Amino acid sequence: MSLLELFIIAVALSMDAFAVSICKGLCMPKMNWNNAVIAGLYFGGFQSGMPLLGYLLGSQFKEAITSIDHWIAFILLGAIGISMIKESFSNEMEECEVSPMSPQNMIPLAIATSIDALAVGVTFAFLQVQIVPAVSFIGATTFTLSVLGVKVGNVFGTRYKSKAEFAGGLILILMGFKILVQHLTEV
Repeated sequence: MSLLELFIIAVALSMDAFAVSICKGLCMPKMNWNNAVIAGLYFGGFQSGMPLLGYLLGSQFKEAITSIDHWIAFILLGAIGISMIKESFSNEMEECEVSPMSPQNMIPLAIATSIDALAVGVTFAFLQVQIVPAVSFIGATTFTLSVLGVKVGNVFGTRYKSKAEFAGGLILILMGFKILVQHLTEV
């Protein structure tokens, strides 16, 4: 997997965290950079940990499903992408809480926004990706976009939330399609 492909996947995976970070920024009457960094640490940490976990799980089954790994990658990335696109059309708005950066609030959000990264980690096991640099890159990208999302939310509001989720979903679908086509044309 090239660095450009990894960057595209990292940005796509970060879109959920970016969208939730926008909501967090909305909850702040005044921009608070400490809270933005906290959001980045939660989301970036989970976005790097989940693909590592997925990779470790996927590596256990790699030998048994090597002949269909491209289909698994296509289906997983496609399903995640479709889910993100559906979510982008939802009109639900996250409600602000008194303590928007509390661990009780942030840990479930970080887990929820990184479940798709777990599935991508399984895909990485089949694609023979160098996992430590890959998850570090995904975590750093998510951290950066989450901090930016808090700022965007604080300044611009909900205008970009659904667009970010839609773009992330579309990118994951296209990456899954690319993996499938690439494998089928190599045969």
